Amino acid sequence: MRSTISLLVLFLAALAAYGQRSSLDIDKGNARLTVDGRPYLILGGELGNSSASCPEDIETNMAKVARMGLNTVLVPACWDLIEPQEDSFDFSLIDKVLEEARRNDLKVVFLWFGAWKNSMSCYAPLWFKEDYRKYPRAYTEGGKPLEIASAFSENVFKADNKAFRAWLTHIAEADKDYGTVIMIQIENEIGMLESARDHSNEADRHFNADVPSELTAYLKVNAKKLHPYMASMWSENGSMTKGTWEEVFGKGIYTDEIFMAWHYAGYVERMARSAREIYDVPLFVNAAMNSRGRKPGEYPSAGPLAHLIDVWRCAAPSVDFIAPDLYDDGFKDWVASYDLHNNPLFIPEIRHTQNNGVRAFYVFGEHNALGISPFAIEDGSDDPQTPFVGGYIKLREMMPLVTAWQGCDAMWGLLFDQQDKERIIEDGDMVLTCRHNFTLPWDPRATDGSVWPEGGGIIIRLAENEYIVAGNGIVVEFAKASEKEFAQEQHSLGEDGFVSTGTDEVTGDSGNVWKGARCGIGSVDEVRVLPDGSFEYMRRLNGDQDHQGRHVRISVGDYKVLHVKLYEYR
Repeated sequence: MRSTISLLVLFLAALAAYGQRSSLDIDKGNARLTVDGRPYLILGGELGNSSASCPEDIETNMAKVARMGLNTVLVPACWDLIEPQEDSFDFSLIDKVLEEARRNDLKVVFLWFGAWKNSMSCYAPLWFKEDYRKYPRAYTEGGKPLEIASAFSENVFKADNKAFRAWLTHIAEADKDYGTVIMIQIENEIGMLESARDHSNEADRHFNADVPSELTAYLKVNAKKLHPYMASMWSENGSMTKGTWEEVFGKGIYTDEIFMAWHYAGYVERMARSAREIYDVPLFVNAAMNSRGRKPGEYPSAGPLAHLIDVWRCAAPSVDFIAPDLYDDGFKDWVASYDLHNNPLFIPEIRHTQNNGVRAFYVFGEHNALGISPFAIEDGSDDPQTPFVGGYIKLREMMPLVTAWQGCDAMWGLLFDQQDKERIIEDGDMVLTCRHNFTLPWDPRATDGSVWPEGGGIIIRLAENEYIVAGNGIVVEFAKASEKEFAQEQHSLGEDGFVSTGTDEVTGDSGNVWKGARCGIGSVDEVRVLPDGSFEYMRRLNGDQDHQGRHVRISVGDYKVLHVKLYEYR
């Protein structure tokens, strides 16, 4: 029997090695997704929850999202459709996804909708839901049963993991010659609702026991690198390394959340180990945000949230990263909170808007993101003139260039709106003043009461006095740091590009004696990025297009890549 099991493990490992063509490579703390031996950025979109539940929809939607400029589609894999009857599996929809993805030159990230989807167990099959004695539910503190399978039930785990393993084994065989599947998300937006933790009898038994030594040892070893939230929760109660959950972290719903996160993460870790044995692609978990002043249980408590990353890192080391689903305001702050020293940024869900094109530029340039994926992508327009599609098309062109500069301290992302209009970048002795293009007076939408669409882009320093400026709706001025000391008062400009109204006198210099060099724009060329990362000249932009050498700009709604050469003069 042992030899049979060993042969099976070797067989599964061989399948995984043969088909798996993607990996997450970490170099000096920088993460890079590699597919087919080359760095890869996910220009993704997630299908709606029911948009891959029949063959006709899969065929239609895959063709459409390919026209939208995507290179990757995120697709639910639904337990209730895969195992409608216990021990009877149907992988026909999975095969259709793979077939249509290959037909449309798309990679696939599968999302396992198993025991939990948005906290609830709505994608568990009916035979599982009905047998609640064998597959028990989580309970509120008042004893109310929830439509949430209990993470403390071994039967729940075995049923979920059995289907997960059968599905992955099928993928390993079906994808072995292609490597279409490049990542897998385990479950979806795990978390407790109504209560911060499960209050079933089994959960209470674990809660009243000591905190596992693995977690307290992790906190001790990583004390100087802990997330500020976890460091505070632990230190405020004496940084204890032994005791119950309440003794170590204090009483209250925030301790309940830490406890529950430990057990959710432990459950996911066991699933992740199954994946590693069968089809070893990068693995992640996603989280619904703890936003809008909500407390644990009002948002899905204990999910893979940034403030709980240390718990998830410790309990689920086989998971590569945690990822935010973003539907709230404050985009810059949210993405920064998930770009951590121990967590690369990937956005598996974001509300689908036309602004997502410039947001993609921003996260790749500023955060070395692995990818971005608007939700219900198939509901959007596939018109190449729309800002979102235009952004993805331009980023696909730029992928060789952006991936070449990932992890280098010479690439920045820009993102502006009507309130957040400017960013100053200090690059050695060069100062880049970057603004939304509507800060210039020449577009009537800047001042007619229109809501400004977001402007954003990527800046890359290729060499001294040589930059790439790419994106949409941005303007960049270059100056030597010493110039700022002698900068004259800024005046609003008129339509002719000169001061809009006259003053009583022309003051000239401020009285200081000028010292040092100034920076000028030598040339601005619009270029096309070729597959090898080199540039193909398209046109020279000069005169009115760079305000007579004063700045570099890309109009709102017009994605471009500009190659800028600077020079110095005295």
